[in-house]
Amino acid sequence: MSELRLIARHAGTVLIGQLATMAFGVTDTVIAGRYAPQALATLSVGSAVFISIFVGLQALVQAQLPMWAELRGAGRGAELGRSVRQSIYLCLAGMVVGVAALLFPDALLRWAKVPPELQSQVQDYLAVLALALPPALLFRAWSTLNQSLGRPSLVTWLQLGSLAVKVPLSIWLTFGGAGMPALGLVGCAWATVIVNWLLVALAAWTLRTSPLYEPYAIWRAIEAPHGPTLRAFAKLGVPTALAVVVEVTSFTLMALFIARLGTVAAASHQIAANLAAVLYMMPLSLGLATSARVSWWLGARDERGARLALRTGFKLALLMAGGSAAFIAIAHDGIAGLGGGYLLAYEGLGSWQALRAPAAFWSAGALALALTAAVFTALLWRVVRLRRPVPR
Repeated sequence: MSELRLIARHAGTVLIGQLATMAFGVTDTVIAGRYAPQALATLSVGSAVFISIFVGLQALVQAQLPMWAELRGAGRGAELGRSVRQSIYLCLAGMVVGVAALLFPDALLRWAKVPPELQSQVQDYLAVLALALPPALLFRAWSTLNQSLGRPSLVTWLQLGSLAVKVPLSIWLTFGGAGMPALGLVGCAWATVIVNWLLVALAAWTLRTSPLYEPYAIWRAIEAPHGPTLRAFAKLGVPTALAVVVEVTSFTLMALFIARLGTVAAASHQIAANLAAVLYMMPLSLGLATSARVSWWLGARDERGARLALRTGFKLALLMAGGSAAFIAIAHDGIAGLGGGYLLAYEGLGSWQALRAPAAFWSAGALALALTAAVFTALLWRVVRLRRPVPR
């Protein structure tokens, strides 16, 4: 398989999983909007704080990808296993910092002059999300390991499955029913906590039972903290985390400042922020895939292969950036009016008259889901045919 196809397939697999995770936020946005405009404004501020903290800590853990990919390329499986175990200390340090920041956001909220009527609700929301941070970081470490091994598909399937659990659970906990009282926006946060702990439990079970990890003997008693290894982690992770924090907070801090303008402005920003987050995941996924391939070639002491992988990644990044920019420039109105649903509701489509009813948006959504299901079914059929043994 060509380097282009390998990187593109790896990046595409990672992207699907990342979008499934991003859909957590989209789900919460839709549910909060249905629950109350005030809840959507609270979500806008609360998610900005959480993302600023989590993305930085995630980058700290995810920065170990090239180190682990290089160890794999060099055939040093035992060292890779020890390095993964040492990364638990890195996760623990991140948990302490992150949970403390989520439990005590008062100074940040006051500095940003978030309206007092939102501050207490944001604090309640973040206090629950603090319980989701530890499993989220551990799952990110497992995800990074899989990407370094060139096997991101298992992570993607778990992320897709978690979305299927998150959506109904968020609706149930937010609006109540079947004996459960309505928890409001905090219900979305509790759903995130439950799903994240479920994900890390499944990841641990897979790490324990899958033959994929046997060459690395990861499931052993953890060694005492190893100074040189942890310093190597920090050398890679801290600059990466700081760079990501600066980049991400330049967007997320907008939510805190925009909150001063009122509920409508904060809710509008939340919609735009979701689109920006989706676009951000595309180059991130490509960067992870390219990093894994380049580091693998370096570990195998093949600089020519590493340079080829690097050039391929840059070409794909330029193509992706141009395509995304063109798409937004051409379709910006449709993006904010939900595309086909907007046409069916307000303008009509071909011989169909404008419906002027919510059914238009649901109909367009149903059609989009049907088309998506058809595409994935075709992809699945293609994979099955490719894996079918050739008759002798």
